[in-house]
Amino acid sequence: MHGESDVVSHVIFGMDPFWVSCVLFIVTYAVIVTEKINRAIVAGIGAGLMITLGVVNQQQAIAGVDFNTLGLLTGMMVIVAITRRCGVFQFVAIWSAKKVDARPWGILLMLSVVTAVFSAILDNVTTVLLIAPVTLLITDELKVNPYPYLFAEIFASNIGGTATLIGDPPNIMIGSAVGLSFNDFLLNLAPITPVIMLVTMIIIYFIWGRGLEATDEARQRIMNFRELEAITDVRLLKQSMAVLSLVVTGFVFAHPLHLEPATIAMFGAGLLLLVSNLGRDAEQQTDDVHHTFGEVEWVTIFFFVGLFIVVSGIEHAGLLNLLANWVIGMTGGDMTVTAISIIWVSAIASALVDNIPFVATMIPMIESMAPTFGGAENLMPLWWSLALGACLGGNGSLIGASANLIVAGFSERAGHRIRFLRFMAMAFPLMLISICIATLYVYLRYL
Repeated sequence: MHGESDVVSHVIFGMDPFWVSCVLFIVTYAVIVTEKINRAIVAGIGAGLMITLGVVNQQQAIAGVDFNTLGLLTGMMVIVAITRRCGVFQFVAIWSAKKVDARPWGILLMLSVVTAVFSAILDNVTTVLLIAPVTLLITDELKVNPYPYLFAEIFASNIGGTATLIGDPPNIMIGSAVGLSFNDFLLNLAPITPVIMLVTMIIIYFIWGRGLEATDEARQRIMNFRELEAITDVRLLKQSMAVLSLVVTGFVFAHPLHLEPATIAMFGAGLLLLVSNLGRDAEQQTDDVHHTFGEVEWVTIFFFVGLFIVVSGIEHAGLLNLLANWVIGMTGGDMTVTAISIIWVSAIASALVDNIPFVATMIPMIESMAPTFGGAENLMPLWWSLALGACLGGNGSLIGASANLIVAGFSERAGHRIRFLRFMAMAFPLMLISICIATLYVYLRYL
C-alpha cells in the first residue's frame, strides 16, 4: 500500500481526490439502485473510473479486492452446480411435502425450514435457485397461490443465511475482513436465528396459514410423486455428499488448520470436478467443465470485484474515516448506542439498497473506529450488529438481497408477478420485528 500523498498527486487535472471519489461512489450507487443497467457493468465502470481518474492506482485497487470472498463464493457455486444435477434438492423438497401429508400449511412450513437449513449450509442465493422451481411445481399441483410460499422462502433464506459464515454474502465479507471463522458465526449468530424463524412463521401463519386449502385430489397428486425418481444420478449423489461433508468439516476446522474459507471451497470445487469426471474422455470432461463454469453466477462475482475497488477509492480518499468519526460523534463513542445504531441503520439501508454494497462500505468504516473503542478486539459487538442488521434487513424489500430477486424472477416466469410495493408492505414490518429480536439479543449478550 502506498501513502495517501502518493494517491493525491496523481488525480487528474489536480482535482480533489476526496470529491472525485465521493461523486463516483454516489453515481455508481444511484445507477445500481435504478436497476436500469446490469449491476456488474455499473460496478466495473465505477472501478475503472476510480483508477483512470487517479483516485487509486492499479496496485491499490487490486489490494482492495477481497479475494477470500470471491474464492469462497465461486467455489461454493461450482460445488452446488454439480450437486444439483443428481436431483438431491428436488428429492428433499418432495420428501418434506409428503411428510406432512401434502397439507398446504404443512408444506409451506417444511419448505421454509428446508430453505433455512440449506441457506445456512450452502448459501441463500443458491438455495432459492434450487427450492423456488420445486415450490412452483408443488403449488401448481395443489392449485394454491404460490405467493405465501415464495414470501416465506425469501424470509427463511435470509434468516437461515444469517446463521453461518457462508450463508449470506455480507457474512462472507465480514468474516474475511475481520478474520472470523465458521465457528465464530455458528457460536455468535446461530443461537438467535431459530427464535427469529419461529416468530416469523407464527406471524405468516396468522396472515395466510389458516386460509391455505387444497382438495383431496390435489393432495393425492403430491402424494403420488415418487421422490426417489428425482435422484437422477446415484454415483454423483454419493460423490457430491462426500465432498460437501468434507468442505463443511473443513470450514469447522479451518482455524486450527490455518486455512482460509476460500481455499477450502475452491479445493472442494476442484475435487468434485475431478471425481465427477473420472472415467470420461477428454472431450466429455471439457464439455462438463464448460457447463459447470457456465452455471457460476459470474455477474455476482464481477459485481463484487468492481464494488471492492469503488469502496477502496472512497477509503483511500478519507471519506470512510470522516463518516466513522461522524458516527462516533453522534453516538458519543458509547459502545451500546453505536452497536444498536449499526443494527438499525444496516437493516433499513439493506432493505432499500442491496445489502452487499452497503456492507462493503461499512466494513472499513467500522475498522476505523478501533482507536475509539480501545483496539480492534473490542469491536466484536459492532461486527455482529452489522451482520444481523444487513442479513435480516435484506428481507425488507425485493431489492434487499440477491436471493429475493431470484425468487421474484422465477415467480414472474411462472406467471405470478411479485409486486414491489405489495411485497414491501408486508415484508418491511415483519423485518422490523426480527430486528427488534436481534437488537435485544445483541444487547443482552454483548452489551
